[in-house]
Amino acid sequence: MKTLNHSCDLCVVGGGMAGLCCAIASARNGIKTYLVQDRPVLGGNASGEIRMWVCGAHGKDNRETGIIEELMLENFYMNRGLKYPVWDSVLYGKAMEEENLTLLLSTSCFDVVMRGDEIESIKAWQSNAETYHIIEAKYFADCSGDSVLAPLTGAEFMYGREAKADFSETIPPDTADKKTMGMSCLFQIRETPEKQEFIPPKWAYKYETDDDLPFKDHDKDNNFWWIEVGGEWDCIHDTDKCRDELLKICYGVWDHMKNYGDHGVDNYELEWIGFVPGKRESRRYKGKYIVTQNDVEAGGKFDDVVAYAGWTMDDHFPQGFYYRDGHPTIYHPAPSPWGLPLRAMISKNISNLVFAGRNISVTHAALSSSRVMATCSILGQALGTAAAMAVKAGCAIEDVDVPALQQKLMADDCYIPYCTREVSELTKTARCTHDIIRNGKDRGEDNCLELKDGESIEYSFDNAERVDSIRLVFDSDLNRDYANMPCNYPLKETKFKLPETLIKEYIIETDDGEGNVRKIHIKDNHQRFVLHKIERDVKTVKFIPVSTYGAERFRIFDFELI
Repeated sequence: MKTLNHSCDLCVVGGGMAGLCCAIASARNGIKTYLVQDRPVLGGNASGEIRMWVCGAHGKDNRETGIIEELMLENFYMNRGLKYPVWDSVLYGKAMEEENLTLLLSTSCFDVVMRGDEIESIKAWQSNAETYHIIEAKYFADCSGDSVLAPLTGAEFMYGREAKADFSETIPPDTADKKTMGMSCLFQIRETPEKQEFIPPKWAYKYETDDDLPFKDHDKDNNFWWIEVGGEWDCIHDTDKCRDELLKICYGVWDHMKNYGDHGVDNYELEWIGFVPGKRESRRYKGKYIVTQNDVEAGGKFDDVVAYAGWTMDDHFPQGFYYRDGHPTIYHPAPSPWGLPLRAMISKNISNLVFAGRNISVTHAALSSSRVMATCSILGQALGTAAAMAVKAGCAIEDVDVPALQQKLMADDCYIPYCTREVSELTKTARCTHDIIRNGKDRGEDNCLELKDGESIEYSFDNAERVDSIRLVFDSDLNRDYANMPCNYPLKETKFKLPETLIKEYIIETDDGEGNVRKIHIKDNHQRFVLHKIERDVKTVKFIPVSTYGAERFRIFDFELI
């Protein structure tokens, strides 16, 4: 066996969407980062191993942006057929691009060394390389979902449902218990030109009539989220037991759809079935603040808000698939968006332990709205950015300059409720042909400039001014109604899903007033948020759109000089 020792600023444990966004954010902000993932791929519940699509906040213009939108648009550009192995490689590629980020896949953390209330190092086992990794870090971010560092460090955590009286909530039961929302194994189907037979395994369950599947929609366009067990078991230690039960159910449901009644799937075949269950709930850390149902309903108007949620309080019954008295979940209303505070990502009793994802410091009721992956992703980006600021400032994460953190996140195209992005002084003082693109608001129809073919935007100064960067935010259609990846594969499907509204080709032209004209010509842009480093003196700067991915007009939210 081999042992390697490492040292870094931030060690992120868990490579789901929260951990990936956390690690990318911290690395981009200039600190040495390690990402330790126990699976061979990144993405967690969104990965090709589990295949849950990425969900987020409901409501007009509320789609999450920043790194999560970058990943989705990169996938639409690189993965025209929307194949899951390619999606996995898109996530892997984004991690590998970061020079400050070291990625350890197939690596499981199993031990820690403590120094008082501080984590000194973790020890992890990389099975495919037969190597132990000992990693020292200034901060440890547990983005594992299951809070794997909690039992190893003595960090305080919660598990199960609180009682109504514990936090004066109305959703929980009268008496606290250890029940949770369960986990699911999904399956996907593919349409073919001809009829396909299906022979179920002998060990699969039998559901011969629709009455055997009460309140469970099982049409061909379903993603079968309701195939769920484990809420009445232990959602950590009983994971294999849950998988075995879920596979029996999955094959039984597909057998029912194929062989019992007409479900419109004669020409469909089983494309894939998941052997790794996707989890909804397990351990939740206790942080500097515990977010409750009441905070959700009040809109989460925290001073240290750094992210937001907007999913309904979607509280699955612990019985999951075996709940027979109605629909398997209750959708309690929640405002969209509602804010999430930095304090809910900082351990109550371990000084250098932080966390992002579904394991943040929330009650069971609040978790039912904050647990979905787009929310987890922006929590991860917020935490990674905060960690970088803390390391650079030499302070604790809870002591970072919150207004500066909020401005940094918004500058990186993260929307934060109740906060206004500050436009640079350079942009404010310049003459501009279209004031709307410098109002600091990067979403919403009223803040979007539309240009016709041949029109441009121009900034000008009386004297040449130093411009370091140019910030652009295009319209990626935050109200698009399709997910990052499909749940099935019909014979005729839309392969290309980059938003038509996105500007594909454009020119940036700078003139220093002394005859030195320079051009940046981008021909295949596929991102909403773009930052160009130019580092030159300019008297005029012009943005000239050339083409889109289909829209007749050119739509842009921000064109800013920094």
